[in-house]
Amino acid sequence: MDERTGVESDQGDRETGTAERRRAFVALGSNLGDRAANLAAARVALSGLPGTTLLAASRVYETAPQDVVDQPAFLNQVLCLETSLAPRELLRAGQAIEQARHRGRGFRFGPRTLDVDILLFQGVESSDPELTLPHPRMFQRAFVLVPLAEIWGWAVGMPDVDVEGLAASLARDQAVRVYGGAKA
Repeated sequence: MDERTGVESDQGDRETGTAERRRAFVALGSNLGDRAANLAAARVALSGLPGTTLLAASRVYETAPQDVVDQPAFLNQVLCLETSLAPRELLRAGQAIEQARHRGRGFRFGPRTLDVDILLFQGVESSDPELTLPHPRMFQRAFVLVPLAEIWGWAVGMPDVDVEGLAASLARDQAVRVYGGAKA
């Protein structure tokens, strides 16, 4: 655990490849440009990270924007990765993937070509403002919990939460529908 940041490190022995592999759930979102292509590119990029395997991907969902509603609808998806990267390394990689898809950071909750958020990281809790784990708003968002519930069977070392029940409850008030467009 990094005393300064509160984030657990998983450095292992990088030279011999013995870093511990742990699971992480990552949310993807896009509401600008070719939304489906943005999610597909993120899946490919994340699964291509060193020491990282894509274990599961939810279906893609289309959702109305929240917080700032005057913007296009989002496509959302959740992935389960197994990785030897430390949480902060995965965060930096996700930010680089966002930038590669021309992510702008105009204003909070605004439109974006791609959003890559770490939701949960096996065995790690953090209150660091740069990387809070579990993600601070995930349990309030149907667009996160509905796809997460689909692949929750892959959870190892995650908080004991009724993801399916929370997803069903939130989906009653927050519309989440399977995306019917071109393959995402």
